[in-house]
Amino acid sequence: MPKIAIIGSKGIPARYGGFETLAENLVKHLNKRCEFIVYCSARAYNRQPDHYLGAELKYLPLDANGVQSIPYDIWSMIHASRRADTMLILGVSGCIFLPLLKLFYRGKIMVNLDGMDWKRPKWGRLARAFLKFSEIVAARFADQLIADNDAIHDYIATVYGRDSFLVEYGGDNARSDLPEKTDASVSIVALHKSEPDNDLVDTGFSAYAIAVCRIEPENNIHVILEAFAQADTLPLVFLGNWANSEYGRALRRRYRSNPNLLLLDPIFEPRKLFALRSNAALYVHGHSSGGTNPSLVESMSLGLPVVAFDVVFNRATTENKALYFDSTASLAETLRGLSNLDLRGNAAQMRELAKRRYSWATIAGKYATLFELPPIAEPEVLPEQPVPQTAEVETVRPLSGTDQATSLSRVGSNRV
Repeated sequence: MPKIAIIGSKGIPARYGGFETLAENLVKHLNKRCEFIVYCSARAYNRQPDHYLGAELKYLPLDANGVQSIPYDIWSMIHASRRADTMLILGVSGCIFLPLLKLFYRGKIMVNLDGMDWKRPKWGRLARAFLKFSEIVAARFADQLIADNDAIHDYIATVYGRDSFLVEYGGDNARSDLPEKTDASVSIVALHKSEPDNDLVDTGFSAYAIAVCRIEPENNIHVILEAFAQADTLPLVFLGNWANSEYGRALRRRYRSNPNLLLLDPIFEPRKLFALRSNAALYVHGHSSGGTNPSLVESMSLGLPVVAFDVVFNRATTENKALYFDSTASLAETLRGLSNLDLRGNAAQMRELAKRRYSWATIAGKYATLFELPPIAEPEVLPEQPVPQTAEVETVRPLSGTDQATSLSRVGSNRV
């Protein structure tokens, strides 16, 4: 069987991040059709098994992110050049090495450009210049370019005059890996806990919006928090790595006492995160950079109505069918008018779109075509999550200072 090296992620099992989830799902769906070797950051894993889901794991003593991602990727390429028929390189950090790699490697090199990383505001001027140069080198020397978004696909064609293979991310991992419920009377509802249950987080809210992302300025965290503080209607539960930057720490200090906001650290346990997300009344997506963002398609797969920051990437992902905001004022205005919006219709469109475009079986099938592997079967359509028998319909409670209650109904399930 052909051997494919996956380079540029932290590794698998996936714990956090789109590239890691992509690597794990490719291995999961395609490991009967090819052999995988996945390069992993030894610093990200205390336990370091030799194999996972049939894939060989190779650990390097470097971080997969930041400046160390450059030698991390290059080291992976050199090692893979002796082992793999195809390299799938996720991101462009190490792509400055491609001209040298092509001198001695005769396999196929595929690069996922990862949404024009050089445009992200979090990088300094020198870092952005380096990433842009690496992208230029990748566009020149890669055998195949991969775009994860229609906007990125058009960008590659316009700027570099090359065609690219369009393949997005899946989102059904947000629900598909959960164990089946064995007792129909047990509901995984992340609202008010009547008894101890480690699967649940008691938000204290009868209904809420949710946001999940890295706490970085490019994700418009400050815009979202200020809008919810101003609107004072639907509460917000926000999960993120607040302690990792002064930006995040400052925002948490500023808003931690606001009764309309619950700022939580990241939650990685799948069932607990599923409970929180699937019971939300609204998903808020503030990303302004990148291509197809995993957190967005995961929320779409859960059947949540979506309000997203108004950039071309998010519009492409949602096919212009979501709600959009471009400022604190516009988001606050949307929140104040939720009772007049067709959130059920929004949610149904997001769920249908996720079924059609963002299942991991569909995505793996596209990569199978790219890798010239035998095709995989058509993905099964996920059944609708049943409404728990103990569910009750609730409405958003007005908070202090609110003139009137918002008539937004919620059921204790992922349906809206």
